[in-house]
Amino acid sequence: MSDFSHFNESGRAKMVDVSEKQDTARTAVAAGRVLVNEETFKLIKSGGMKKGDVLGTAQIAGIMGAKRTPDIIPMCHPIMLSGVDIDLSLNEAECAVEITATAKCTGATGVEMEALTAVSVAALTVYDMCKAVQKDMEITDIRLLKKTGGKSGEFVRK
Repeated sequence: MSDFSHFNESGRAKMVDVSEKQDTARTAVAAGRVLVNEETFKLIKSGGMKKGDVLGTAQIAGIMGAKRTPDIIPMCHPIMLSGVDIDLSLNEAECAVEITATAKCTGATGVEMEALTAVSVAALTVYDMCKAVQKDMEITDIRLLKKTGGKSGEFVRK
């Protein structure tokens, strides 16, 4: 288990000690999508969902999710986020809500989990707001697109 940083010598879970790491500017960009049917897509686009503004609510929920990441991911460090931005767009050709989240901080550990959580919470919010109209929506393709900063440097998905 020595290859896994989240386990101690006894094989029990631990939070990784980042106290010796340098603070650096860090950014992470994640994305995902919610696939809906044509009726649901039209209601989202027109603002006709009974629960209200789907995209606006999902944007706020995604930001809130990023801020609460260490509360729901057990080994995540609480970090001081310097910014979170959520972009939601409608892909008419694929009847999809496309979600991109960017999280930033300056610190000793990265913001990948915050960006991924932001996308996930935004997608779940889209689902919640539309489930009365459609039950078989699909949340798909949640992934890290890019990260910068820290010892491991830059990652860009191909």
